Amino acid sequence: GLRRKRAVLAVLLHFLETYKGLLQEEESAGKVIKELYLLIMKDASLYHELEDEILKLHQLVETVELKVPDETPPPSKQVKPLFRHFRRIDACLQTRVAFRGSDEIFCRVYMPDHSYVTIRSRLSASVQDILTSVTEKLQYSEEQSARDDALILVTVASSGGGYGGPRSASSPRWASTATSLPAPVPLPEEIQVVPGDSEIHRVEPEDIANHLTAFHWELFRCIHELEFVDYVFHGERGRRETANLELLLQRCSEVQHWVGTELLLCESLGRRAHLLKKLIKIAAICKQNQDMLSFYAIVIGLNNAAISRLRLTWEKLPGKFKNLFRKFENLTDPCRNHKTYREVLAKMKPPLIPFIPLILKDLTFLHEGSKTLLDGLVNVEKLHCIAEKVRTIRKYRSRPLCLELEPSPSQLQTKAYVRQLQVIDNQNLLFELSYKLEPGGQ
Repeated sequence: GLRRKRAVLAVLLHFLETYKGLLQEEESAGKVIKELYLLIMKDASLYHELEDEILKLHQLVETVELKVPDETPPPSKQVKPLFRHFRRIDACLQTRVAFRGSDEIFCRVYMPDHSYVTIRSRLSASVQDILTSVTEKLQYSEEQSARDDALILVTVASSGGGYGGPRSASSPRWASTATSLPAPVPLPEEIQVVPGDSEIHRVEPEDIANHLTAFHWELFRCIHELEFVDYVFHGERGRRETANLELLLQRCSEVQHWVGTELLLCESLGRRAHLLKKLIKIAAICKQNQDMLSFYAIVIGLNNAAISRLRLTWEKLPGKFKNLFRKFENLTDPCRNHKTYREVLAKMKPPLIPFIPLILKDLTFLHEGSKTLLDGLVNVEKLHCIAEKVRTIRKYRSRPLCLELEPSPSQLQTKAYVRQLQVIDNQNLLFELSYKLEPGGQ
């Protein structure tokens, strides 16, 4: 009996340690675990050999704060701002913490005329939940909602097209009626182009690269391992706990567009060539920091067609940096299933930040390449392969990242710039700027 009870305790402790970030959302799981916990505590006086395990279990149950139905409601939770919702420097300098579905955020929902309402909702709120809150704020009558002019939730791309559901947890949301759906246009800050010197021209490449790595490490550390599995196994509608992963994926895309934005807003050929050289330096330092996410994003951004066509700019780049960039292109070459990148990654020791989209690609291949159930039996081999891939993520984060960043005013300004990049994500607009700088005939 003692051996069996010790085995049950070991499984329960491991379960709580692994899933403690998610159990707060599961009422049924919380009820079962609390019932089991009470049974174990009744046996505590009979099995003194289990005192250490029971003490650890007691501490874990208190830490997890399991959610059980019909209990007193938990105290009001602190509202966490998502990093694209607020532009205040003091907000963007804060250390990031992981988001859970029950966390509440402030969310702006825009109307076609660019007016907006601010609502407070759970991060896991459904579209209908958000529309209900917006409807209450706008004081839509039930009669109006029942007619064709009932509100729908859309996302407007910066190009002015591409309607659909919100792209991620931090995408701008628009409430519109079906009749006025073609009317919404992007927000001014999404399409505004202001050529001129930005922070990147004044800061050393080492500082920008280090702040990129530090920020991406914070975001990477916030992602629970199960978010990767949930992202792949469930469709977009079925995902519940992937907000942290989606933020990092959005950030990867943001860095790619940042590279093109900064280069194409630089009107002087000499300064543009100097900036191109600086961006390659930043990529090299990110690689040295083992921040492969930033490295990949910068190289992909420099390979954007609107940038690669700038013949005059690339010609002014010193030969040393041309050769260095060719090496970077070879490293990010997708041939033979990213063989070169995988070999380099295998030689690195933690801490490191991998290129997240490639991990999701591998997991998707494992998931879609074989069935989870075969003749009514669980495909254990498939689950082992997925577990092994998840364990590599754990390995990458097994040691803390140590970067020496001085808390000086200039460093804080650089930190704020890196964490709130202003980008143009409209490819057509990027091409327009590109052809304006170097017309096709040159």
